[in-house]
Amino acid sequence: MSLEKELVFEVNDNFQKQTYRNRCYIYGANGKQLLNIPIQKISGKQLTKDVKIDYGSNWQMEHLKSLHSAYRSSPFFEFYIDDLEELFTKKETFLLDLNIQTIQKVMDALQLKVDYLLSKSYEKDLFNDYRFLVNAKSKEKFNFPTYTQVFNNKHGFIENLSILDLLFLEGPASELYIKKLMNIK
Repeated sequence: MSLEKELVFEVNDNFQKQTYRNRCYIYGANGKQLLNIPIQKISGKQLTKDVKIDYGSNWQMEHLKSLHSAYRSSPFFEFYIDDLEELFTKKETFLLDLNIQTIQKVMDALQLKVDYLLSKSYEKDLFNDYRFLVNAKSKEKFNFPTYTQVFNNKHGFIENLSILDLLFLEGPASELYIKKLMNIK
């Protein structure tokens, strides 16, 4: 599948805490579980592209253990996890580099081709501006179609989780889910 439009990732804005740039949610045994990538202390304003990852804790191993715990019984976990584990062993300096590698791994797993650029400068007003989606505290509702999740019988369907939730549970059918969501034929 190929998306027709080119994406531009904003990297020249001032980094804001509590965004999806360094966090995601998965479906653990106790419900929605936060996975947060710690960043080095920022004093004043810092561009998103300059934010460095803090390796003072072993967050990579904790995230990998959380993924194993949450998804090891899912139908496609074993199929995808080996390709994703590199993200939890390699130590990137910059958050942006880790995010780009993550996007590439997920797009490969989904067999999606997405052309993207990194912004060259910050522009306040854009025509198709989706930068608001990075706000993890947004109360925006999207009405995602449901699919069977590992702990559905315990907590019900939880939406707006990491794409890994969909990938581990739906595998190759994730492409159809995304096409339906984006109204792509």
